[in-house]
Amino acid sequence: MHGKGTEWKKDNASTLKELLGKWLCLLYCIVYAGFILVNVVSPKFMGIDFGSLNVAIVYGFGLIIFAIILAFIYNHVSTHAEEILNDNESEEEVAE
Repeated sequence: MHGKGTEWKKDNASTLKELLGKWLCLLYCIVYAGFILVNVVSPKFMGIDFGSLNVAIVYGFGLIIFAIILAFIYNHVSTHAEEILNDNESEEEVAE
C-alpha cells in the first residue's frame, strides 16, 4: 500500500563506527573491571566514606556517568564521520 518511510543507502562510515564502538566498549570494560577488582581485593576500601556516600556508590554512579559520556562521544564522532564520508558519495553521484 505504501512505500518505505526512508531510503536506506550504504553507510560509508560503518567500519569507523564499528571500530570506535569496539574501542569504547573495551575502555568501559577496563574501568568496570577495575571496579570489580577493587571490590574483590579490598572490599573495605569500598566502604570508606566519601562525603555522605561510600566509595562503592560514588564509583558506581561514576560508571553510569562514564557510560553516558562514552555514548555522547560515540554519537558525536559517528555523526561527524557519516556527514563527511556519506556526503562525499552524494557529491560523486551529482558529478556523474
